[in-house]
Amino acid sequence: MSFSKASVHDADVAGRRVLVRVDFNVPLEGGRVADDTRIRAALPTIELLRERGASLVLVSHLGRPKGQVRPELSLRPVGERLAELLGAEVKQAPAVVGGEVEAMAEGLRAGDVLLLENVRFEPGETENDPNLAAALAKLADLYVNDAFGAAHRAHASTEGVAHVVPGYAGLLLESEVSELTRVVESPGRPLVVVLGGAKVSDKVGVIDRFLEIADSVLIGGAMCFSFFRAQGIGTGDSLVEEEGVKLAAEALRRAEPSDCELSLPVDLVLGRSFDAGTERRESDGAEVPDGWMGLDIGPRTASAYAEAVAGAGTVLWNGPMGAFELEPFAAGTRTVAEAVAAAPGTTVVGGGDSVAALQRFGLAEKVDWVSTGGGASLELLEGKKLPGVEALRDG
Repeated sequence: MSFSKASVHDADVAGRRVLVRVDFNVPLEGGRVADDTRIRAALPTIELLRERGASLVLVSHLGRPKGQVRPELSLRPVGERLAELLGAEVKQAPAVVGGEVEAMAEGLRAGDVLLLENVRFEPGETENDPNLAAALAKLADLYVNDAFGAAHRAHASTEGVAHVVPGYAGLLLESEVSELTRVVESPGRPLVVVLGGAKVSDKVGVIDRFLEIADSVLIGGAMCFSFFRAQGIGTGDSLVEEEGVKLAAEALRRAEPSDCELSLPVDLVLGRSFDAGTERRESDGAEVPDGWMGLDIGPRTASAYAEAVAGAGTVLWNGPMGAFELEPFAAGTRTVAEAVAAAPGTTVVGGGDSVAALQRFGLAEKVDWVSTGGGASLELLEGKKLPGVEALRDG
């Protein structure tokens, strides 16, 4: 499917001020940026606009300050890292909107970059307050949304402002929507979907969608215990999402008449507690005895999942297979990550933990598309409309 919204490529930006919504929600440690992946992801759009003679006003959120000014969530360290990556000055606004910020925006020349303060310091951001959207719109002649990770939120800086000034899609947003839509609408076959993580409730929409269109859905991570509980299999002390049990039972019922094969682990790696130093053992079935918790898929499951991935035309992976952050319980996630990285088909990985696993195992460069959006990618794959995309001009 071709992207249906107006792209930044189509915008006439020379000599104009452009408000760019970026996703600079990055981890900070000791007042410095600990991981600049999301900043780097925004560089192509920023550099394209600068080359074309625009001046830029960048807006982003960081963390969840809940409408309060929290100095430890200031975007200042992000601006410093961006300046290093661009090799150019990044001016730091003292606030999100207001007279002082407007004066700074009006003083920008072609190629200049101004970074606003954390937009969630403003209570009106998450409420999609039209007054805040109008105040942001005053800073620029047009708007570009490149924050795919926040595109599922109808906030003032992601949705509201696009109703006040003409809105275009940034390069990252356009690529994300195109790549993820292709998985759903025109995948190479077989389409194999690997889903992990803790909660069935987070992924039930994706499971439902792919039971209709995928050839197989492989379940790992703690969410498998909701499925086992629904089947009456003992889960011991494993993490079980109680509301997920009913959802899992419904998914199992829907999978029966479906052409899609829904697979659950056939063996597990167990621990006494959630701890790298805990006693560890492998179980040959899905049953978890009392006093033990399932912390990873077992080697037979990992091998079967890797084989399915290797034979896929398209692979979508979202969510780790176990507690990969604890080395004794990392093997299942590592096996799947290595299979995805080596797969000859098209490979798409989304979700923060899966991406963190790829990076930990040094495999991120070997995947065709690594999505920057967690909730946004899940909602798009479910078939939901993303407010931050819908509000943009049609292409």
